[in-house]
Amino acid sequence: MAKVLGISAHYHDAAAALLVDGELVVAIQQERLSRIKNDPGLPLDAADACLAYAGVRGEALDAVVFYERPFDKLERVMVNLMRNLPRTWRQFPRAMASQLGDKIWVLDQLAEAFGQPRANVRCFAHHQCHAASAHFVSRFEDSAVLVVDGVGEHSSTTLWHGQGAQLRALCSIEFPHSLGLLYAALTAWLGFAVNEGEYKVMGLAAWGRPGHAGLRERFERLIRLHDDGSYELGLDYFAHMSDAELGFGPKLEALLGPRRPPGLAWALEGERDQHYADVAATLQQVIEDALLGLARKAKALTGSPNLCLAGGVALNSLANARLAREGGFEAVFVQPAAGDAGGALGAAILAALELGDPRPTPMLSAALGLPVDIERAWAVARELELPVRRVDDPASAAAELIAADKIVAHVRGRFEWGPRALGQRSILASAAARETRERINRLIKQREPFRPFAPAVLEPRIGEYFDGQANDMTPFMTTVLPARADRSDALGAVTHEDGSSRVQTVSPAGAPELHELLVALERGGHAPLVLNTSLNGPGEPIVASSEDALGFFLRHAVDAMMIEDLVIERPA
Repeated sequence: MAKVLGISAHYHDAAAALLVDGELVVAIQQERLSRIKNDPGLPLDAADACLAYAGVRGEALDAVVFYERPFDKLERVMVNLMRNLPRTWRQFPRAMASQLGDKIWVLDQLAEAFGQPRANVRCFAHHQCHAASAHFVSRFEDSAVLVVDGVGEHSSTTLWHGQGAQLRALCSIEFPHSLGLLYAALTAWLGFAVNEGEYKVMGLAAWGRPGHAGLRERFERLIRLHDDGSYELGLDYFAHMSDAELGFGPKLEALLGPRRPPGLAWALEGERDQHYADVAATLQQVIEDALLGLARKAKALTGSPNLCLAGGVALNSLANARLAREGGFEAVFVQPAAGDAGGALGAAILAALELGDPRPTPMLSAALGLPVDIERAWAVARELELPVRRVDDPASAAAELIAADKIVAHVRGRFEWGPRALGQRSILASAAARETRERINRLIKQREPFRPFAPAVLEPRIGEYFDGQANDMTPFMTTVLPARADRSDALGAVTHEDGSSRVQTVSPAGAPELHELLVALERGGHAPLVLNTSLNGPGEPIVASSEDALGFFLRHAVDAMMIEDLVIERPA
């Protein structure tokens, strides 16, 4: 039996995950502790916190595992830079300095940081780690696994077959052809930050008209989809080989129009912004078509009844819903930290299996981070002279506040793994009133008006409010379902422009504290669902500690905060 620490770093969403005797004990993204959004740095804070939580010393680890092969990545970067000279001459010095600095020596740095012999520090291929992070924590014995992201060492898309504790590679599509980089380039063209604004593009798509004014034909120059599920980009339109920040070139702007200036207020009733929404909608349609072709290829190659998805593109909940409807699989699973953070988990699992540990039990909950220090929260709140009190029944206290149309910051249990707040570090409010959504957007989140809020609903009640049933994705909010038109009175704040909702189904095993709250709402005669959005302000990571939570309360206009059994209400 082994103790294995997995690490992802140096691109975005750095993270650490710890397995003990084959079971996932704790998993933490570095941003939650450093307070730097999408922190890419070597996650020593997160790793130390994982070890401390489990009571494991670094020297006692049996393996430390990195989520990609540094020398393979260096080879790809060098070959690409050389092959594309002179276009890459500006990027060349910076890229080589980056690769030949900390990145290439990361395995030695990890050995030193944790007091490990260099032989105990290992690495696996990036896409293999992604695939492992999905199949091995699913409930499936047999699954087709589809990994789609920007790029790993060389691959941007890979298909795998997972059977029990085995994972076999089937085929791949190589850089520079990449669905992730296509999406990133259009994210930048729409004026959003790459690796952060992709959710905004997905939200904007609901306001657009896919294919309007010949956009689908224009997109055929950007990407060609083939009958066998493969695809290729029209590389002349992109610059991800010479401009890692924008990822597109003048030819794309000639095709689609000028880039939208970043930071400009949106006015979707105007012709200009309607065009940008149409492009977003067309991009979403094309990504879904591409993923559907890949899923059908995976089905044909594996014959498996189940599909697992990983990589950053797997966080596209609209596409996941379409794959569940049309992909030909009985069940679809997306691990909640499907992006690069999840690579740390996959790396740890691969090493643990090689060391003789069993496959982990299925992941039922994303509450894999650290709990809050309740006594510290009490002491700091008193020191700040906040009106804090203790309650015997936190779930009922929170339910009463929400029933009174209060916006509640909810800090209970261990913080979440992945980008979705699932009740442990959430802002909760009534799902009924559209005005609640507008108030949260205006006073707290300060987001674009087209971005939706998600509902959390008691799992057995899902059919009363949404067209569809609970599935392997709904506990982690990685898919959407249509909101029932006859329940619009209860869903005004959580129904998107296209009639969909990114639903979280809540069970005692998945989110026990949130489950208690929803049960208390129902017991009080209210609908057992709430608006659930992440507990963070604009540009901030999701809250982790009690100090983070209290700081949020002081800066943002929530009506009340629950920190375990503590209640702080803002004076009217």
